[in-house]
Amino acid sequence: MSRTVFCEYLQKEAEGLDFQLYPGELGERIFQHISKQAWAEWQKKQTMLINEKHLNMMSEDDRKFLEQNMVAFLFEHKDVEIEGYTPPES
Repeated sequence: MSRTVFCEYLQKEAEGLDFQLYPGELGERIFQHISKQAWAEWQKKQTMLINEKHLNMMSEDDRKFLEQNMVAFLFEHKDVEIEGYTPPES
């Protein structure tokens, strides 16, 4: 049985995540307010950011940078700036 959430990213009801994927209060907020679809969109952006900026997940600064971008993307409707990446024309 899938759960439905009002996704803050999509601004509509959508299928919610199966379990909390991120720790702490932020993880709880994502679980309650972000859909599977929005999380998948973020995962693509996150991968591009890690690769583009050569982020090291062992570095606290790099993890903070990624988290700030995640919050901006999921909750503030800000697209992730990736240098040298031009989105395909739709």
